[in-house]
Amino acid sequence: MQDLPIVLDRAAATPLAVQLADGLRAAAVGGALRPGDRLPSTRGLATTLRVSRTVTAAAYDQLLAEGWVAGRVGAGTFVTAVPGPAPAGPAAPAGPRPHAEPSVLDPGRPCVAALDPAMWRRAWRAAADPPPDDRPRADGLPAFHDAVTGHLLRHRGLTPPAGTVLATAGTSAAVAELARLLPAGATVAVEEPGYPRAVSALRAAGLRVLGVPVDDDGLVVDAVPAGCAAVYTTPAHQFPTAVRLSAARRVALVGRARAEDFLVIEDDYDGELRYDVAPLPLLAALAPAHVVHLGTASKILSPTLGVGWAVAPPAVVAAWRDLRARTGTRPSPAGQLVLTALATHGDLSRHLRRLRRELRERRALVLDTARTAGWAAQGDPAGAHLVLRPPEGERAAIAAAARRGVAVRGLADYHRDGPGTSGLVVGYAAGTRAELTAALAALVG
Repeated sequence: MQDLPIVLDRAAATPLAVQLADGLRAAAVGGALRPGDRLPSTRGLATTLRVSRTVTAAAYDQLLAEGWVAGRVGAGTFVTAVPGPAPAGPAAPAGPRPHAEPSVLDPGRPCVAALDPAMWRRAWRAAADPPPDDRPRADGLPAFHDAVTGHLLRHRGLTPPAGTVLATAGTSAAVAELARLLPAGATVAVEEPGYPRAVSALRAAGLRVLGVPVDDDGLVVDAVPAGCAAVYTTPAHQFPTAVRLSAARRVALVGRARAEDFLVIEDDYDGELRYDVAPLPLLAALAPAHVVHLGTASKILSPTLGVGWAVAPPAVVAAWRDLRARTGTRPSPAGQLVLTALATHGDLSRHLRRLRRELRERRALVLDTARTAGWAAQGDPAGAHLVLRPPEGERAAIAAAARRGVAVRGLADYHRDGPGTSGLVVGYAAGTRAELTAALAALVG
């Protein structure tokens, strides 16, 4: 199997099980696998590819359903025929078939359909008004700092002290920069399941990453090991389980950060999106000397801007500035100018009100669809994704949805050491309302 061209993209919208099935199918079409060849065990292949066994088992189930591999009791799974370039799949059900994008349920995509085109054009025109700058600004533009400060005060209840705001290229990029500020080989605790890009950024910096379980109250603070240099968490709307960190655990986490002198990285990637009561206090508001707060425009506007922000303790800000001075790394000012224009003219606040209304209604649509199908749902009234639990289980539901032309991710994709929980991570922000409706109908069958 090490010689087979199997490449899995963990950042792609297509579930890993679907990617693996496609890769094995392509290997057979290309001649790398031939009739009579024995496939590795699901456990062995999972170890080789560094994925959970749930992923490999789902891929094999799909290939078994297509009929070109067969299982032999006590012997394994064997290639029995060479498939066509595309899976034949079962016959299409009677009636019209949904024509949703494969990634319309991707939890990482924002609701650009809620953007007012006139507002968007107006902001870009305003961003072109200032003359070109002739010097790099490692911290970001001063006007952007002011816009972020006002935004955080109005929408997140945080008042950043002067000199603590930095422009970033988004939360993932910020985590990658922060990772380089930590001691080489230091231990960082992350949520399990959690955000794969953050884990990759930390590992790329040579840090030791340890998973800490998540339950219905968020990160299990008592399970954070001693001796950590930092803890990475998504407390407002945990990714991917969609729960929030309880008030008691927020207090416990910042208490340990003070007592043990570690840094808390608070990824507030979609904290502006809440649909019930006021949010719980930010960790940065509870312990500003030990928390780096990260925000982004990608989930509330568009990744087109490529801009985010950080609020950090003065010592971290100084080290961050020094890193950028030494490496020449800095976020592009273009996105900062656009977001500043949106905030200055009040368009950003108006957009957020419109976005919350739209996503609240989309969330209700997901819940209604799940309830009608007899599926359980989990998630706080916040953000742009939920976790759904179909009666047949995660693996079977993903395979069935793929056969109907809809890609959806499972919690297994977000576990590092084997799935401890299962469910479908369903985003509802991408595409139009009609596309979402069609994708949900196909998802539940």
